Amino acid sequence: MFEADDWLRGIYEVSKALTAPARLEVTLANVANTLPSFVQMRHGAIFVLDSEGEPEIAASAGSGPSGTHPIIPKAAIDQIVATGTQLVIADLSTSELFQAELQTRPGVSSLPMAFIGVPVKAEDRILGTLSIVRDSAHGSRYDEDICFLTMVANLVGRTIRLHRGLTRDRERRVDESWTAENSSDEDRTDPVPHAPVKMDGIIGESPALKQVLETVSIVARTNSTVLLRGESGTGKEFFAQAIHRLSRRRRKSFVKLNCAALSESVLESELFGHEKGAFTGAISQRAGRFELANGGTLLLDEIGEISPAFQAKLLRVLQEGELERVGGTKTLQVDVRLICATNRDLESAVVSGEFRADLYYRINVVPIILPPLRERPGDIPRLANAFLERFNKENHLELAFAPSALEFISQCYFPGNVRELENCVQRTATLARSRTIAPSDFACNNNQCLSWLLWKRADHSHSGNTGNQRFRSNIMPAGLPMPAGRFGAPQDNVRPHTADPANDPALPAIGPRLTERDRLIGAMEKVGWVQAKAARVLGVTPRQVGYALRRHGIEVKKF
Repeated sequence: MFEADDWLRGIYEVSKALTAPARLEVTLANVANTLPSFVQMRHGAIFVLDSEGEPEIAASAGSGPSGTHPIIPKAAIDQIVATGTQLVIADLSTSELFQAELQTRPGVSSLPMAFIGVPVKAEDRILGTLSIVRDSAHGSRYDEDICFLTMVANLVGRTIRLHRGLTRDRERRVDESWTAENSSDEDRTDPVPHAPVKMDGIIGESPALKQVLETVSIVARTNSTVLLRGESGTGKEFFAQAIHRLSRRRRKSFVKLNCAALSESVLESELFGHEKGAFTGAISQRAGRFELANGGTLLLDEIGEISPAFQAKLLRVLQEGELERVGGTKTLQVDVRLICATNRDLESAVVSGEFRADLYYRINVVPIILPPLRERPGDIPRLANAFLERFNKENHLELAFAPSALEFISQCYFPGNVRELENCVQRTATLARSRTIAPSDFACNNNQCLSWLLWKRADHSHSGNTGNQRFRSNIMPAGLPMPAGRFGAPQDNVRPHTADPANDPALPAIGPRLTERDRLIGAMEKVGWVQAKAARVLGVTPRQVGYALRRHGIEVKKF
């Protein structure tokens, strides 16, 4: 017999599961796993139907004899949906609806079991079913079970309706933000380039960045696989999101996964999904990232880090558009636009056998190389101001850069690219002594910048092992000419350059103990005191060279 406290506690636990922040399929699985604590059952299932009346989401809990559980026949689901009322079968062995199931499970048919199913409704619309299978020996009256399951089903129905409403609102907002210019571009089939549109989260006006944005706006109109390449911190995820927002798939999901953060077994489950009981801890069926991104876009970040064994499994999905969940036998079709990202030198990885050549050709359809920050120094003040504005908003402050501070930060090398710039701005704003940030507030002006030490060690660790090097632009000099963080700093604050001139023909033959001023003079003398040529030798911009000459008081010789 149900006591009033049991009912209240059961509804409370179900409500907690329904209001927890999670995907709908996870929420329903949690509800199904809550039911055994409040109702006698061997097996329970929640089915959510799509617009065609077919099961779209299935969540189950419990098991039958010897770890098995009877599959709820579709005929039973159809009858509940068609009648809009509960379905009670006191003995499954006498029901035609379960005959096919019982014949394939002889161990199940030997036990007297009952079935109780109720419709899942929201505003008189049937969205699915909630059902349990229990022992008939627990009694022939099911009124209390039906009443409790009906209350749970009503709560589940409201939750499903809320999730679908939020999804529609999100799609509507995306659709409304789609400009008339972009809509007309979507209908075009000619490959004529056009001016790149403004993309949220991507800041800059440099020629290198504009060229990438133009490529992105063209590529987005197709379903071609894209490989985003660039150094760490160049914003590969932002560009992947921009491709999705500008594509025909924008109304569907954008799903991302960092391949380097997971082991091979976990990665397979995350990408392909798994069936209940496929491994320890798999308490319910779970859709993988490919299924979640069906009709939309999937970003596989750090694609170069996956093992050769898993590369073969991934290749099959990319070639056939088919997959099987871990522990399952059903083949699923998926329609996914794939975007991969890496900072590895994949070509060297293919040569060394670390990366499959056939997978390389499959993902390297449209490569887009993202420019490092040193190739777009004019964007540094814009990015710095944007990061500071975000910092002010999050911390309720009103800090601002002095013009000299923006000039100072524009001379920094930032080997960590935009990510390092953001960290630099946040660190400087946190420790700033006044509302106006001055050059003296920056760590590199106080001999406290650790970036130089990090990249100095990284550069040495890569020497003699080029096959495993991270992807670098060919403009980047091997010796990191500005490891101290900025070019043109006072001589007292300059750290020695540690590149080996014998191994770097682009650098002047100078000793590693020489100061930045000596290196600058050496480069200028080597190229006949032409600033543009000296900038190419040192791997910086002519503007940075001019700034350094003025800071060090070096008079330019004229011939």
